[in-house]
Parts: sequence; structure tokens; C-alpha cells
Amino acid sequence: MKQLREFDIAFVGLKPGEHSFQYEIGDSFFENFEEPKDFSNCSATVHLTLDKKSNFFLLKFAIGGKVTVTCDRCGEPFEMQLWDDFNQIIKLVDNPEEMSESEEDPDVAYISKTESHLNVAELIYEFIHLSIPMQRIHPDKAPGQSGCNPKVLEMLAQMNQQAKENDNPIWKGLDKFKDN
Repeated sequence: MKQLREFDIAFVGLKPGEHSFQYEIGDSFFENFEEPKDFSNCSATVHLTLDKKSNFFLLKFAIGGKVTVTCDRCGEPFEMQLWDDFNQIIKLVDNPEEMSESEEDPDVAYISKTESHLNVAELIYEFIHLSIPMQRIHPDKAPGQSGCNPKVLEMLAQMNQQAKENDNPIWKGLDKFKDN
């Protein structure tokens, strides 16, 4: 990942208390990271509240916006709304490498007391990915009516019916034990 300067927060000059930042995230943001993304047309807004204390920072990320993802059921793209909140604690310590190795809480990160800037680009990258659910299915159009492509749903139903008809006769005798 290359360093993204616009995501640097110079915390040395900040007074103790809450400070707000806002970032507009598009597809170009993800080009700075090596991992491939499984969505497109990202239009996200990240509201960051940094609460500065004497030896740590409490970061609150509020993510909103939309991305285009592929439906896991029918394979067609659709627009998914993003809306999630994440908290991260950044502690200022003398030996951040040792503390990071011994700490098991993913919500706590460590930086050196000699640092003057905090780059939040990687956190934003992770939190946007975490705000997209693992299972991506078209939302229902109306109660009981799927938003997926009806032709694909019909083909899936036919394939499911064929699979039931082609059950191996060896297993038929075991069906009576299934309910017990």
C-alpha cells in the first residue's frame, strides 16, 4: 500500500477532546491497495471522530454510501447500501511492535510516542470491506418477491428438482432415520 497523505492526521497539534474529519471514498481510493476488491462503483462517506486523550485516541468511524456487488444467487450486479459504525483505539507506547505482538484485541492498535501523524487510510479500507456483508443477495422488491433475475431463479428451481429426482437409491432406506 502506498502512503495516502490526505488520510494523515497530525495529532500532535490537536487539543485534547473530540475532532471531526470527513472523507469521500471512491474507486480510485482502492487502487492504492494491492488486494483485489470484489465490488465496484464505490461512493462512500466516512465520518471520523477522533477523541484525543493523554495516552490514547478513540476513533469512531461512521460509514455510509453505496457499492455495486454481484448477487450470490443470480450473478447479476446490484447496488448495495453501506451503513456501519466501527471503533478503534490507538494507544501511544514506547515499543509498539512488542505491544502489537502481545495484544490480541483487534480493536486496539499501537503507535510510537515519537510519531506525530496517524494515517487512517488502512483502517478506512478495512472498515469499508467489513461493512459489506459476506452474503450478497438482491433485496426483495415486495414481500415475498425476490429481487433476483426471475429467469435465473427458474433455472435454479429446475436444477434443484432434477437433483431431487436423480437421488441415489442407496440412500432411500436411510430417510426413515433422518427424523429420529
